[in-house]
Amino acid sequence: MHSSHRTFLSLCATCVLVSLSGCANPRSQAAITQALGDAADQINGLKNDVANLQIEIDSLHQIVMKQDSTIARIAAVNNIPIVR
Repeated sequence: MHSSHRTFLSLCATCVLVSLSGCANPRSQAAITQALGDAADQINGLKNDVANLQIEIDSLHQIVMKQDSTIARIAAVNNIPIVR
């Protein structure tokens, strides 16, 4: 997530907390703050997971390209046409 998205989410969370501060007791405010913090932690974990998956996809893409070129070379040596 880009920094502008993080800033926007932080601003939204702050607005929610400020708007709820007038009508909620301190215990409820603490629970909301904790829930928002937990949600932010989960979102950060998901961002890390997505980044790791992208790295794995890129790696697999490179492996497939190498295998494809190897198969093409083997087919060319054996005069086997490859339809693409």
